[in-house]
Amino acid sequence: DLWTANADGSDLRRLTDHDGYDAEGTVSVDQKWLVFTSARDGDVDLYKMRLDGSRLTRLTNAIGYDGGAYFSHDGKHIVWRTYRTDDSAANATFAKLLVRDLVKPVKMDLWLMNADGSDQHRLTDKPGASFAPYFTPDDRSIIYASNWTNPRGRDFDLWLVPVTGGEPVPVTRDPDFDGFPMFSPDGHSLLFCSNRGGKVPGETNVFLAEWRP
Repeated sequence: DLWTANADGSDLRRLTDHDGYDAEGTVSVDQKWLVFTSARDGDVDLYKMRLDGSRLTRLTNAIGYDGGAYFSHDGKHIVWRTYRTDDSAANATFAKLLVRDLVKPVKMDLWLMNADGSDQHRLTDKPGASFAPYFTPDDRSIIYASNWTNPRGRDFDLWLVPVTGGEPVPVTRDPDFDGFPMFSPDGHSLLFCSNRGGKVPGETNVFLAEWRP
């Protein structure tokens, strides 16, 4: 379930009270809306609501896992990761796993929509898994993690794709995992997680880099 609290842990408030998965919540820059992932209606879809839990709205209803959503800085758009297909066998497998509270996100792409759920369309169509999307400071591109150049491996790098679509451009080219990129509020720094330089295999650390658009 989703909760809110002050930075010191006080004023703890529960926003959802549902038997199932409510998670992956992110807040719009103006702090008016929260978008999150839920399995409350028999699928794994995106919903949004006010920070007091009111005005709950379902945004997606296609079969498949919809998650990891973020608002654009101006609050007009939402980017997220999903796997959607017309393959009936793949959808049947997804449904069987979901009954057991399981998912198998091998193939994931990025989609973009208006904040009200309209105009949902695909941004990437590559092999492997593309996830952890985040808007660049000017809201013109999406930075994200993907292993599409080696979809059977764990070498994830950071990529940029315009919100209008197009061929992704590499941001990192390290042989280890790079993921979960986010920008500082002033847009001058890029924060991301990486396995590079770890003392043991799989060790993940946080890195900060100067962002030069």
